[in-house]
Amino acid sequence: MIYELRSYEVVPGRMPAMHARFRNHTLGFFQKHGMQVVGFWEAIIGTSNVLHYLLRFDDVAHRERAWAAFLADPDWHRVREESERDGAIVARIRNEIWRPTPYSSMQ
Repeated sequence: MIYELRSYEVVPGRMPAMHARFRNHTLGFFQKHGMQVVGFWEAIIGTSNVLHYLLRFDDVAHRERAWAAFLADPDWHRVREESERDGAIVARIRNEIWRPTPYSSMQ
């Protein structure tokens, strides 16, 4: 089991559009392409324009297949274009791939 932490630095003023896109579209694409969401977070103290989320995959190969299918999905491209009609939503994406330590409860 591996985990991917993704942090999206959102363009100022565009967080409502970011939440709407995830809620109304992206979560469905994740499910369609075998991407298991662990959760989403935003800061209550600290940088307020960053959305963090964690995905779980069986292994690196599973992650690569899932992201390749997601990024090739023409419906995702349509949704992304429509959601960015009023301007970009994401300014920067950071991600890390994690593996649990031997003593982690998240194996």
